[in-house]
Amino acid sequence: MLTLSGVIIDPFAELAMLLVIAAAAGAIAVQLRQPVLIAYIIVGIAVGPAGFELVKSHDQVSVLAQIGVSVLLFVVGLKLDLTRVRDIGKVALATGLGQLAFTIVFGFLLILALGKGVVEALYVAVALTFSSTIIIVKLLSDKGELDALHGRIAIGFLIVQDIAVVIAMMAMSALGAGSEAPPWEVVASLAGRILGAAVLMFVLMRYLIPPLVRSMARSQELLLIFAIAWGTGLAALGEWVGFSKEAGAFLAGFSLASTAYREAISARLSGIRDFLLLFFFVDLGAELDFSTLGAEVWPAVLLSLFVLIGNPLIVMAIMGVMGYRKRTGFLAGLTVAQISEFSIVFIAMGIGLGHIGLEALGLTTLVGIVTITLSTYMILYSQPLYRLLAPVLGVFERARPEREIAAEQQVAADLRPQVLVLGLGRYGLRMAKRLQAGGLRVLGVDCDPELVRTLAQQGELPVCFGDGHDPAFLDALPLDGLQWVISTLPDIESNRMLLHALAERRFSGEIAVVARDEARGAKLWRAGAPIILYPFRDAVDFAADNIIAIHRKRVAADDSRALGGMPASSG
Repeated sequence: MLTLSGVIIDPFAELAMLLVIAAAAGAIAVQLRQPVLIAYIIVGIAVGPAGFELVKSHDQVSVLAQIGVSVLLFVVGLKLDLTRVRDIGKVALATGLGQLAFTIVFGFLLILALGKGVVEALYVAVALTFSSTIIIVKLLSDKGELDALHGRIAIGFLIVQDIAVVIAMMAMSALGAGSEAPPWEVVASLAGRILGAAVLMFVLMRYLIPPLVRSMARSQELLLIFAIAWGTGLAALGEWVGFSKEAGAFLAGFSLASTAYREAISARLSGIRDFLLLFFFVDLGAELDFSTLGAEVWPAVLLSLFVLIGNPLIVMAIMGVMGYRKRTGFLAGLTVAQISEFSIVFIAMGIGLGHIGLEALGLTTLVGIVTITLSTYMILYSQPLYRLLAPVLGVFERARPEREIAAEQQVAADLRPQVLVLGLGRYGLRMAKRLQAGGLRVLGVDCDPELVRTLAQQGELPVCFGDGHDPAFLDALPLDGLQWVISTLPDIESNRMLLHALAERRFSGEIAVVARDEARGAKLWRAGAPIILYPFRDAVDFAADNIIAIHRKRVAADDSRALGGMPASSG
């Protein structure tokens, strides 16, 4: 129990105080446009022995921390659907594996040069390879870039990283169980356990899980409890058979990833995951010591620069060689300019296995704070940053980026569109179909390959794949004879770049841009958009006018019936 001025505070009061502090720190982080993950790490250090030593209920916090890590890995496995793994694509696979190899090899050599031991250097080098899926997805989603070409590639190699982190955890746990055994024996043991886990997963996913989940899904509350029980249960089983709790929890989530209830479970677990991760970082703070942190400041600065600069460069280099434009490579590369919560989980597991000391944890935590903080701003302001660096990024682009151009030129040779609609969401797709029904030749453009494939198979609307955020994409489109360009792109910066690119190409047709509200419309007007479309305002006005017209007709009809029923006046 914690004692303040002679008053004894029980564990419940300690945890309540911790939540209040975390909420206040999280509010500050949101104002600074930072992930609350950063606030959690700082709160964990501040309330632990390395800070003000406010939390004494270490046993309770430790249990909640372990459950939090299990839920985190469970949610990661839950999102790893087999169909998505199959559709990762060559570029995501090559970029993901290339970045992993580059960071591990050169990071390992750099850490050795800093005077660290071989095992510690290996652990930290592996930890530097992982980027935060949670943070990247949130940032790209807020910017409306999740379905852009660079966004989809980034999500692809984040999946590769998620798989890699689980394999690394399995390998390290195997070394922990048999570190004195010959290497071939360790490898054989690991391979045998992986094979056994694969067989078990196949049997469970084929015969047990589908009927079991259907039964549990009759109650949403029961489905949530089942998901947590399944995740923590397999986490405990994973540790018992010689893997780790993290690997067991990941496999538990993966076993449910192909069910129809994946999204419902994931949505309900996301809040619980964020809540429990707070206790993981508080538990992490209890392990840190400022005396060790001080000695790790300069190594942390060097490794942070390595992650912030080196990881994006290798991604841009690989994507450039594969035939993508420098802008696509740059925007995708920014998503790996950080390490993640997995990195800290991985290091903490190594400490638990007795492989490394607390110095590695302090070093990784400092690198995490620096890289997550800076890379968040890099992603948020990626467009201005690209314009600033574009002149020196030409080395990462072929003279002719064939792969991206080939994807953009999926337009029928005989098609001469009159209207180009950029962005085929609900509004853009309906707009394109209505214009086509009105007798106009319309070409729809979207950066979602699955949507483009589906629309192409339906054959109702000519479509092509391309990133409308990229002005260079216009070079691949038939602008001659085009009379209208209609943009439904969600963010203002992309529309500004589009307007500038059309002006550079002396486009003489009409341009219409969609705005969600009056404030955005004013910004687009100042950027040069001649016609602003307001979907929500226009829809409300149309609906209101219809309701008023129907109301007036009914009033007129009622008045007519009333007059018709009156007795004739006597002369």
